[in-house]
Amino acid sequence: MKISQGEKLLVKNIIAREQKAFLLIYKLYHKPIFNFVKRQVNDYYLAEEITNDVFLDFIEALRDFNFQSSLKTFIYSIAKNKTIDFIRKKKIKKVLFSALPQYVVEGLKTILMDDEIERKELEEKIKKVLDRLPNDYRLILRLKYIEGEKVLEIARKLSLGFKATESLLFRARKSFIKVYNNLP
Repeated sequence: MKISQGEKLLVKNIIAREQKAFLLIYKLYHKPIFNFVKRQVNDYYLAEEITNDVFLDFIEALRDFNFQSSLKTFIYSIAKNKTIDFIRKKKIKKVLFSALPQYVVEGLKTILMDDEIERKELEEKIKKVLDRLPNDYRLILRLKYIEGEKVLEIARKLSLGFKATESLLFRARKSFIKVYNNLP
């Protein structure tokens, strides 16, 4: 299969985190991928969620992309696998819950709802803590723990040395813990 130089350049630019390159792929494939997924799951909002996951997985998998197929084939295979995974999980839940007595299913629903409520409360508390931190602490914690960047990448973004970045991260974590423990 012959891959165009344009696709190779596009992949290189996406890996280099150029937003225009990713937006081009997104504009080209979002609607067809969404329609493909929607036909499989028959739910607009779920299809939108799966489609977004497809593009996130696409970005993560792109580093390993070695041009054995076209970008279109590559992204459609990710969409197909994501959709199959969702359908499989849905069937497993259906079989599991249909085999259990009703009182057990109701008990599980209560537990799962409680877990969801606790998770939301924790998210709100973390957001409050972050809002109370100085901007540089908030930024470095977001880069490290929300965006999952490595210390070296953060150092480059902030134009700091590696040791200075580690030190800032250490102080930010310490401050986060102090504020978190003092919240009601």
